[in-house]
Amino acid sequence: MKEKEEKIKKEKMPKEKKEKKLPKEEKAKTEIIKKEKKDKKDKETSKFVQRIKKKWLIDGTKTIVLVVLIVMVFLAINVGMQSLDLTPLDFTQEKLYTLTEESKERVKNIDKDVHIYFVGYTDDDADLSLAKQYKSANEKIVAEAVDADSRPDLAEKYGIESGSTGIIVECGDRSKVLTSSDLVTYDITTYETISIAEEKLTSAVISVTTDDIPKVYFLEGYSDYFSLDYGMSYLNVYLQNEITEVERLNILSTGSVPDDCDTLVIPSPTQDFSEEAKTAIINYINQGGNILWLNAAMAISVDLPNVNEVLALYGVNPFEVGVIMETNSARMVSGSPNLIIPNLGYSKITEDIYSDGVIFANATKINIDEDKLDDLNVVETDLATTSEGAYFRTNFNNSSTTAVEGEETGSFVVGAELEKTITEANEETGESALTSTLIIYGENYFISDYSLTQDSQYPAIQISTYNKDLVLNSLAYLSDREEDITARKSTGTVTYTATEQQDTIVRIIIFAVPSVIILVGLIVWQKRRRKK
Repeated sequence: MKEKEEKIKKEKMPKEKKEKKLPKEEKAKTEIIKKEKKDKKDKETSKFVQRIKKKWLIDGTKTIVLVVLIVMVFLAINVGMQSLDLTPLDFTQEKLYTLTEESKERVKNIDKDVHIYFVGYTDDDADLSLAKQYKSANEKIVAEAVDADSRPDLAEKYGIESGSTGIIVECGDRSKVLTSSDLVTYDITTYETISIAEEKLTSAVISVTTDDIPKVYFLEGYSDYFSLDYGMSYLNVYLQNEITEVERLNILSTGSVPDDCDTLVIPSPTQDFSEEAKTAIINYINQGGNILWLNAAMAISVDLPNVNEVLALYGVNPFEVGVIMETNSARMVSGSPNLIIPNLGYSKITEDIYSDGVIFANATKINIDEDKLDDLNVVETDLATTSEGAYFRTNFNNSSTTAVEGEETGSFVVGAELEKTITEANEETGESALTSTLIIYGENYFISDYSLTQDSQYPAIQISTYNKDLVLNSLAYLSDREEDITARKSTGTVTYTATEQQDTIVRIIIFAVPSVIILVGLIVWQKRRRKK
């Protein structure tokens, strides 16, 4: 029995071994097939290279033809890429040549045909390339370069002479003409050019397609330090880029706030309102008018009874002499206690810049009488507050960086929205409530032309992008244009600010590739010369 089992086992062994060898044989066969295919491919590639060398590079005429063919292919690819209107590579830190998502969002729902004519410009102009990107957001917006001689109708209609340039944004019978100088502004301290092309073009597109453009009036004659022409000229430029009409208001001349005023801006009164001005502003409030109030810190006590009477309508008590100082290093700039970074409250105005910092210089506290708000039908929303470690300094001779005895400490309100209900909604008649909104900041320098420090070369409004955004968003909100509330593109000098990797790629394209081509050409030329 035992012998029989061993016999059966021996008979099975070759079969098992045979079964184990089969997978290895198949694997070896597969490897051979792959190697044959690779050898065949390498052989074909080698033949192709040898054919190029023998039939093209040795013969001078054929070499020239080959070079011409390569150049033609390159040009064809280049023309094809241009015809696709692809977004160009943009290595500027501010992305000055790339249309922002904010602009795309603002124009995407336009249902009218808009033509942007760059008269006298070439197709490779950077601003034209930027304008062509609107088409990716809305097919109805088309930008193109035209010549005044080939389009005499445009030149004649808009007064563009032959040889000169102009940008025409046209929608039906409505149009807006821009010049190249409109697309830039200049830093008067550094003499650097600042591009505002996107803001201007987007503003022009919307202005020719909308029927409702808000009007903002700046009250003049009551501030010694701030006006559109003095202290806030940069803000004036930025406002021109918004969908806003800006006017100056001298109530002594007009006798009232104009009926078309959507928002009245009152910058830091240092003189009391006249009786006429006070009455005009109160009438404006009672008609549902909105106000943006900017109030810098006071260094000396000034009696402003009429100014305070207007503020009292919203529950705001008179401003005091003093300035807010910070002790929290995370809420101050460069260790300067008077340069504070307030905490922004979440609201429509701040939602796009909520996590980003604005910088206030020498801010003052806003004293809101919480006990009177209900009686005044006022609802308060804090927009900007200091940290709990802040203190209010009234003695400017004290150089201590911490609060001293008698100085008020704690979190202070430096920005607030106060909505006052003038008349309640009437369900029987269907009439909506009539309200007046005051947005007030205990600061004016943050959006001014003045430098925050003696060492700074830049105006305060440009130190932080969000300084500008905070005031422009406030005006858009008060003017009932919530679609204009956003975080805007940071405009700055047109500088090359590629990353290290991008810089390496550009340098390779500019220097290395041509150098390799020249080197290869010299080697081929030397080989041909030796063969002769």
